[in-house]
Parts: sequence; C-alpha cells; structure tokens
Amino acid sequence: MNNVSEVKRKKGESFEAFLRRTKRMWKSSGKILQARKVQFFTGKKSKNVQHTQTVSKLHKISKDNYLRKIGKLPPEEDSFNNRKK
Repeated sequence: MNNVSEVKRKKGESFEAFLRRTKRMWKSSGKILQARKVQFFTGKKSKNVQHTQTVSKLHKISKDNYLRKIGKLPPEEDSFNNRKK
C-alpha cells in the first residue's frame, strides 16, 4: 500500500490548520491505521528457512557443548544465579 499523500496548503491557511486538515484526511482514509498495522509486521518464514536456522542453531549448541566438555570454554553458569538482588 502506498502511504504517500499529496496535500497542498491552501492560500492563507495557517500551518496548524493545514496540519489538522491533513491529519483528518489521513484518519478518514485509513492511512494511519494501515501504517500502524504494518509497522512491526514480519512475514512468516518458509519451512526451508526455518529448517536451516534450526540446523545451524543445533550445530552451534553442540559445538559449545563439545568445547565445554574438553575444557576450552568455562562451564555454563545458571543465568538465574547471576541476578543482582
């Protein structure tokens, strides 16, 4: 959807009145509603992308576990115990 609107200021119209008129036009046309609706929208990922991301995540986890097991990384600490009280 194209969210560009062309509204020109009338002769002798104050900027505040122009802004009010423009906002009223946007509200009545539904452009503000549509913009807010799609502002944070992220489309669904395809199954292939999901699978690839899952495989790479599992690979990283297994690599970290292996490095911890052989002593190359410090042992994993419980994140709940690190909170400040």
